[in-house]
Amino acid sequence: MQTKYKSVLLRGNLLIAAVLMALLATRTQPLIDTLLMWLAAAWLGLTALLLTFDHRRPATLPWQLLPSLLLAALLWGEPGRHVTWLWAWAMLLMLPQPRWVLLLGSLLALATWWPLKDLLGLEQWVLSGLLLAALMLLGLSRALDLRARRQNALRRARLVPGLPLWPGNRLLGDLILERKRSLREGVHAELLLLHTPRHRCWPLAQRLCRLTYRFERCYRLDPTTLAALLTSRDPEQADTRRERLWHALEARGPARAIPLAGLLSLDDERHALSHQSAGLWVIKGADHA
Repeated sequence: MQTKYKSVLLRGNLLIAAVLMALLATRTQPLIDTLLMWLAAAWLGLTALLLTFDHRRPATLPWQLLPSLLLAALLWGEPGRHVTWLWAWAMLLMLPQPRWVLLLGSLLALATWWPLKDLLGLEQWVLSGLLLAALMLLGLSRALDLRARRQNALRRARLVPGLPLWPGNRLLGDLILERKRSLREGVHAELLLLHTPRHRCWPLAQRLCRLTYRFERCYRLDPTTLAALLTSRDPEQADTRRERLWHALEARGPARAIPLAGLLSLDDERHALSHQSAGLWVIKGADHA
């Protein structure tokens, strides 16, 4: 609910900014400036209406690239008329974006500030440059803080909404909890590791999630390795269910099933999986020891 509220608020702010930019465009005389402002208004409106605000995507879509180019064109075209727009560079750096867009925005800010020396005079030009640099550093620090928060959110979030597919860095902690739970409740728990070609990883992950119970978790350890924590009443039921699951998955690569009671090292099991031939290998407690 909190994320939805913030998305609605951001959309509203973008729509308000689009309306204000359109009003400003109607009061601007030069044709080039008018076209640039209308383009900016259109970009703000389309962004508000079409862009999906989700914690999984914002830093991968360079949506600040177009306003950076528009701002640079505005300042280069009529620097005397639009010199106050120079401070907008700091705001464009505040939201998460790819590093190359951050670098490009910083270079464009420098390129638009440098020609203002004759217009502002040496003292004001140097002072404005120092203030702009300070504001851009504040905006950059804000962007880096948001990037760190987004990465923390991704570590806690499901990789596919609606499916129990989780990042691989959660598996070690869940292994400890699941092992304690299985001992306490007297059930059989095991780890299923699957190796798959990169292009089949996501389809196989979705199929694995749909074939397991809702209380069981699946993990994407890397682009070619999947894992699942399976729970059964006893080893006999685990054998039956594992065979049905393996045939339903129609996986072509190697797989390993290891009881949590006999699991010594996740890294060792992943290493063994990478050197294993195709097919499902069931590691029994005695053999594993």
